[in-house]
Amino acid sequence: MDWARMLAYITGTVDQELLLRYEYLVAENRILKAQLKTRLRLTDAERVTLAEIAHRLGRKALQDVANTAKPDTIMGWYRKLVARKFDGSKSRRYPGRPRIDGEIEQLVVRMAKENSDWGYDRIVGAMANLGYTLSDQTVGNILQRQGIPPAPERQHSTTWIDFIRAHMSVLAGTDFFSVEVLTLRGLVTYYVLFFIHLESRRVEVAGITPHPNEAWMKQIARNVTMDEWGFLDGCRYLIHDRDTKYCQSFRKIIESGDVKTLRLPARSPNLNAFSERWVKSVKNECLSKLILFGETSLRRALREYLVHYHRERNHQGKDNILLFPTAGKAMNRIDGSVGCKERLGGLLKYYYREAA
Repeated sequence: MDWARMLAYITGTVDQELLLRYEYLVAENRILKAQLKTRLRLTDAERVTLAEIAHRLGRKALQDVANTAKPDTIMGWYRKLVARKFDGSKSRRYPGRPRIDGEIEQLVVRMAKENSDWGYDRIVGAMANLGYTLSDQTVGNILQRQGIPPAPERQHSTTWIDFIRAHMSVLAGTDFFSVEVLTLRGLVTYYVLFFIHLESRRVEVAGITPHPNEAWMKQIARNVTMDEWGFLDGCRYLIHDRDTKYCQSFRKIIESGDVKTLRLPARSPNLNAFSERWVKSVKNECLSKLILFGETSLRRALREYLVHYHRERNHQGKDNILLFPTAGKAMNRIDGSVGCKERLGGLLKYYYREAA
């Protein structure tokens, strides 16, 4: 038997089969690529696999086979694979001191923002009280990196938040809101003027009228600035918007009672946020759920809501407590039956422990 001839025959048969498989796969890949409407997206692992095989196959043979990407692209993947193997940037050590911890940096920035007159040395001392050792140069670098100027420049500028916080006890706000009331003449728009003390959140409805003219505003100003029992007694500043109803004569009477009026910039309701928030509360919790028949109905609803607001409603902005709880109410008890105080036909409810 001629073993050499038989081996050549078998080898030729295998090579012929491999050629046919290769031809079929190339044709199939070309057809599949033509059917794709978008560019084929490969993962990093798939690119690595193709790059390794392409390197062994060579550029010339790759031009006949590659359909997923151009041969130059695939060889570029392989070069990146080789470069990644010798990339030591992750373990590279940079010269100089290590950067300050992020938590320490945030604390330095917080101290600088909350204390406009604190210099670098003052911040260094405050950080030392907390167990952190910093130099004044380090503090300066942190503030410069965050865009915060030195103390001499910071202390000459006061933010509105800092102003409100510093004057909370002597600061009051005022605002109008309108309510539609059903009368014999149809729907009539009533304007409600109220004042709010910012620190205690105490609210007073100063007046209700469908015609808030200058004479009416002047009388309101006299009422709230009266000695001893006027709402603005003890206040030094009154915040209000640029509504034309706050006329010059109104402001003069207010300022004659040693209360300075502060007109806010246009389109800035956030600067009178306490007043705006009270308007939202009274409307969402009370007025929007009622059909008001006449001025008497409106006054009754506001009167009942004010009592509920001051004595029976918890305030999240004041640690979720009652502003002015009624004396004698059993607080923080777990014994005894639970009573419910209802106002406006059950629209407003307050739950409490009944006395034993």
